Amino acid sequence: MSGLCMVVAAGLAVVTPSDHFTLAWIHSVEKAEWREDWRVESGRLILHQASAMGSGAGMEPPPEAVLKGGRWVWHPNIVMEEIVLARSDFTADWRLCVDTVCRDLRKDDGQTRLRACL
Repeated sequence: MSGLCMVVAAGLAVVTPSDHFTLAWIHSVEKAEWREDWRVESGRLILHQASAMGSGAGMEPPPEAVLKGGRWVWHPNIVMEEIVLARSDFTADWRLCVDTVCRDLRKDDGQTRLRACL
């Protein structure tokens, strides 16, 4: 099993043994939570499921999305080599959950990159 590597601008690397993680953030205009459930597989990051608490202002769910428990949920199955987390001064920062432990990432860490650890 491979894990998740998180590298910040200062060069600090954090390694998690889990092959699943969730990214969450609050949309800057709609103030609605967005979540992405990722898995690490064969050295890549696969976006297995995405969900949003609402829609509007450029965050409309795709046609295949289903409303479940107040969230629009869909399965994009996007494959990435690396995720670069953009930052905004107008919202709280990203929230990263691995297993059942969640933590807010810090804007002062600079640019954060996520990729599979091999």
